[in-house]
This record gives sequence, structure tokens and C-alpha cells, in this order.
Amino acid sequence: MRKSQYKKLSPIFIERWSPRAFSSKPVPEEDLMTCFEAARWAPSCYNEQPYIFVYAKEDKALKEFQSILVEGNRVWAEKAPVLVVVFAKKSFEKNPKPNRWAQFDSGSAFMSFVLQAHMLGLACHGMGGFDPEKAYAVCKVDPQKYTALCVFAMGYQGDKLELPLQYQEKEEPNDRKELAKIVFAEKVGLI
Repeated sequence: MRKSQYKKLSPIFIERWSPRAFSSKPVPEEDLMTCFEAARWAPSCYNEQPYIFVYAKEDKALKEFQSILVEGNRVWAEKAPVLVVVFAKKSFEKNPKPNRWAQFDSGSAFMSFVLQAHMLGLACHGMGGFDPEKAYAVCKVDPQKYTALCVFAMGYQGDKLELPLQYQEKEEPNDRKELAKIVFAEKVGLI
């Protein structure tokens, strides 16, 4: 059972998880755009908002986006009604300097999207298992200017019994490390 000792923690952080079982039920356009709007309001260095989200929700486009995924992810993500690729802009808009915070900022935007989706009764599952070169080609994004970060599936949670057997046993919310393993006062002591 996932729980926290901190009573003031919003349940959204504990209840949200990344299922692999998705229903093919379409996501309403209003809900999808509401999630992108949540992502738009995420904090970013110099308010650059260095992320772009490229999505597919129509059959032909979904097939193209599925081809970006490694086989292990394609097996379960094929039922998801929405696939999104997240890219981070490599340099600042205001000057040609590299934006070393772009990926951090893009992660914040992704989390804002995911939490909003959860509030709407939707689920998301981020994937690192994809072919970046295919992502650039399918999405028509310049790899010189952007870094392909992840692909994520979005939709309504489905029945885990419809997943291949090797994924059914993984279809449970998992726990997290203890705070003492990730939070340190003043010094870590790992060197």
C-alpha cells in the first residue's frame, strides 16, 4: 500500500502511477488540451518554456508514433489512444548559449501534464524506450535544435488482464525510496 507519513501531502502524488494497461476509449480534445495547458504553466529557466510536445491520436498517426517505440513498449502502448513525444530545445531563444536547464524544465512540464491528466481521471506512462532518430523523422523536429527526451502514452486505464502475461504482474503501483535515501541536510557524504 502506497502511503506517506506526512498528513499534509496531497493524495494526488501517492495515487498517481504509470499503468501499462490502457483502454482504447478516446480522450476528449478538451481534456487533452487542458493537460497541455497545465504543462505550459510549468516553471522554466528565464521562462523559456524550452519544451515542445508532439502528439498523435488519429489511427494513421498513432501507427507512425508506435513505430518510434522499442518492441517491449509497443506491445502494451498500442492500445493507448494518445502518444506524445517530448522534445527540449538545446539553446536559449534570447541568445545562442546552450540551455543546460532545458531537460529539467521539460520534466517539470511533463509532470504538470501528468498530474492534470490524473485529476481528469486519465493516466500517463512515460517511456525512455524509443528510437530518437525515428522520433525526429516522424515528428519533423530538427535534431540539431532539439533533444528527444521521451514518449508517453495517455488515456483511460484499461484492464490489466488484456496485457501480455509478462506485463500483468508489473501492473501495480510501486512504492518509492525512503526520504533518507534521497534527501540530505547540507552534505551528502557520497564522495
